[in-house]
Amino acid sequence: MARCWVLAMLLVACGPIVYVNDVTRRASSAVEAARAAEADKYAPYYWTRAKEYLYKARENAGHADYQGANRFGRLAAEAAELAEQEANSAKKDPKKRPREPGPDVAPAKEVAPAKDTP
Repeated sequence: MARCWVLAMLLVACGPIVYVNDVTRRASSAVEAARAAEADKYAPYYWTRAKEYLYKARENAGHADYQGANRFGRLAAEAAELAEQEANSAKKDPKKRPREPGPDVAPAKEVAPAKDTP
């Protein structure tokens, strides 16, 4: 009986432990490495994807959904690694850089914020 109780307690505690390793360490480090590689400029798709997945992982952990947080943390780390690789590749080869909008492209319109409802 005591062994079952100890095993159950260990299984319950695994989510936060894996979260600390996957999200807090691995994903956060990968996103910072992508930031250092200027992924926001050279790999905007993967950079945005990594940032949003990391945000969602932290949000899920805030709601104690560690399984979801760990999944989004892994996705954030993968996207950040791809962003870093793509950014480093684009720095070396100008043909791989994202296209700049031409002079004939109109700037995006400002959107009015939604009204708060009571």
